[in-house]
Amino acid sequence: MVTKTLQIEGMTCAACAKAVEKASAKLQGVTEANVNFATEKLNISFDDSQVSIPDIQAAVEKAGYKALVESNSRTLQIEGMTCAACAKTVEKAVGKLEGVIEANVNFATEKLNVVYVGSKVNTSDIKSAVEKAGYKALEVQATVDTDKEKKEKEMKLLWRKFIISAIFSVPLLYISMGHMMGLPLPHFIEPMMNPVAFAVTQLILTIPVVISGNRFYTVGFKALFRRSPNMDSLIAIGTSAAILYGVFATVKIIGGDSSYAMDLYFESAAVIITLITLGKYLESVSKGKTSEAIKKLMGLAPKTAIVIRNEKETEIPIEEVEVGDVIMVRPGEKMPVDGEVVEGTTSVDESMLTGESIPVEKNAGDKIIGASINKNGTIKYKATKVGKDTALAQIIKLVEDAQGSKAPIAKLADVISGYFVPVVISLAVVSGLAWYFLGGETAIFALTIFISVLVIACPCALGLATPTAIMVGTGKGAEYGVLIKSGVALESAHKIQTIVFDKTGTITEGKPKVTDVVVTNGITQDELLQLAASAEKGSEHPLGEAIVKGAEEKGLEFKGIEFFKAIPGHGIQVKIDNKDILLGNRKLMVESNISLENLEESSDRLAGEGKTPMYIAIDGKMAGIIAVADTVKENSKKAIERLHQMGIKVAMITGDNKRTAEAIAKQVGIDRILAEVLPQDKANEVKKLQAEGKKVAMVGDGINDAPALAQADIGIAIGSGTDVAMESADIVLMRSDLMDVPTAIQLSKKTIKNIRENLFWAFGYNTLGIPVAMGILHVFGGPLLNPMIAGAAMSLSSVSVLANALRLKRFKPVR
Repeated sequence: MVTKTLQIEGMTCAACAKAVEKASAKLQGVTEANVNFATEKLNISFDDSQVSIPDIQAAVEKAGYKALVESNSRTLQIEGMTCAACAKTVEKAVGKLEGVIEANVNFATEKLNVVYVGSKVNTSDIKSAVEKAGYKALEVQATVDTDKEKKEKEMKLLWRKFIISAIFSVPLLYISMGHMMGLPLPHFIEPMMNPVAFAVTQLILTIPVVISGNRFYTVGFKALFRRSPNMDSLIAIGTSAAILYGVFATVKIIGGDSSYAMDLYFESAAVIITLITLGKYLESVSKGKTSEAIKKLMGLAPKTAIVIRNEKETEIPIEEVEVGDVIMVRPGEKMPVDGEVVEGTTSVDESMLTGESIPVEKNAGDKIIGASINKNGTIKYKATKVGKDTALAQIIKLVEDAQGSKAPIAKLADVISGYFVPVVISLAVVSGLAWYFLGGETAIFALTIFISVLVIACPCALGLATPTAIMVGTGKGAEYGVLIKSGVALESAHKIQTIVFDKTGTITEGKPKVTDVVVTNGITQDELLQLAASAEKGSEHPLGEAIVKGAEEKGLEFKGIEFFKAIPGHGIQVKIDNKDILLGNRKLMVESNISLENLEESSDRLAGEGKTPMYIAIDGKMAGIIAVADTVKENSKKAIERLHQMGIKVAMITGDNKRTAEAIAKQVGIDRILAEVLPQDKANEVKKLQAEGKKVAMVGDGINDAPALAQADIGIAIGSGTDVAMESADIVLMRSDLMDVPTAIQLSKKTIKNIRENLFWAFGYNTLGIPVAMGILHVFGGPLLNPMIAGAAMSLSSVSVLANALRLKRFKPVR
């Protein structure tokens, strides 16, 4: 099974999206097809042994749309060509590469224009194909964002069409309606004096508007004839009816019947086209804004990198950096790809990816994240991940996938948009005929009703309600280092009632530290720590390492060891400065007949606080205790308090004994302790909570948390954790800050509220608008809806849904 994303061209409303989904889902081997109308992308999962991309493209084309593989375009200068045959050779060589869609060589300018799929082939592959053919490809120009270019082109075209339409619609409106308001009209087009000129002038002014709105007709009627009508079909039928009636009336006027001069309807058609073109333009601008988060992420990576090859510094495009390349980065520059420091020290600002504002110190051996900013030192580092494997590329993919996914809340809107347009056409026909035959109204009245119903209905608002909010919501999350992997996760997160935190590395730092040093018999704290650290210097035991680190932090000097003996399960015996030292647990002291003297009480207190006491005896006498513990992260308590304020119960899961678990739980305010749980049983504990009827989220960071993350209703992986944990999770937190857990839930609540508002507006608008257009108010002596106002209302409904979704951009977590 493979999952691919295709760019769909030619969609104008939610009904189009439904038609594309239906056409592609019908193919044998396709398991799932989701169209996101806001991003104009089709996410499709299929068995590539049964169906191929060209099959899917053909099916989409048959439905009247175009499916394109997302691509980049690039221009390379070709050297060594001497004739047109050379140009053909280069074209063939590059065209053969998998992932190359189109390769064109212009022999006169010696340039190769290539369109390719970035995930399958890169510039280096293209250049080496050219070299193999016996030529040289140089001077790489910047990659063009074809998707962005296309959208900008479309926006400009819509704006131009709107201006052209407006230039002709405004005078048309003045001529047709002005005289009713007592505004002056030139004598030669006075309807009473010169009805023919009056009608013909309006017809002449309408033609350019119809030409500029030609897409409504070409797309709308095509879709209608294919029996999958869309919003364009509604506009095409409505305005065509108005224009045809106008032409009929004009013919009658020319024939001498001037009574038709007051009912020409040309202005309705022209103004509807103008207003809907303006609505489409505003919609395309707003749609562009919803995907700004992705564009921001994509803009983070630098375009070039300085690599050291053959002991020379060479600046190359970022696409050509390979794993193993040594990259040099100066202060103030961005890291091009992921890697590991080989030389130099610096501090790095990783805030754009993790949201962590404090720069992180980097020395040889430390990891580098691509797109982070080098603050103060020049470093050299080895590339370990490039292209689509970098952390930034993975984040972009996560956000893109999330934005392309559907939330269950959108299901109803999806079902309705599939039947919406045919139902509206039926209602328009039925209401028009009912008023004419049953209501005894004129043909003009029935036509007004027919056009108004067609024009006011707006499937667009339904189609945009959910995806735009999901796009802005997931984009906003990415800004705060909260990566929500799907629409389902975004929707489920706000229903969570219980959150289970893994203890080690999630609530706590996961690295033991020296917390207390208790001394007796005249030795100082520093002396005791110095002796203990010297004894543990070569130790690989985590508690021993913590003591060594504690001494290093205090700047204490290590002493030489004269004798060393490990006592398994108890501790160690060493000789330093002619002193016999025993260092270990209580058992070691008891078996060595060393009295704990007055330290018994301190030992019990420390153990009660969840700390591990290490006893030290010198020459057979008790010298003191060094307590080591895994310390609580600074924001853990605050995050749990915040979750309590949100009405969420908090549980902690750990393999530690009950006493240690209770001590940590007391510090941070945990409601429920699940102690002494083996790693393989974590998922079962989550299951037990779910069996109590609770919606459960699990927060963890390790490989052993992966099954529990997958079992929970929502799995949340902490970003400093493992790839496996992140793979199993629904939400990934880029930082190790637990305050991001309430942020993720707040964002989910805000986004779902926004989607509900959008759906309420979209449904409410259509539920109220269509009956008004059908003449329900007129039945009770109220006004009849003018088709021009219906057109304006329809355009506004889509724009208002988008504007509401964009309000999410103001989201700020309560901390």
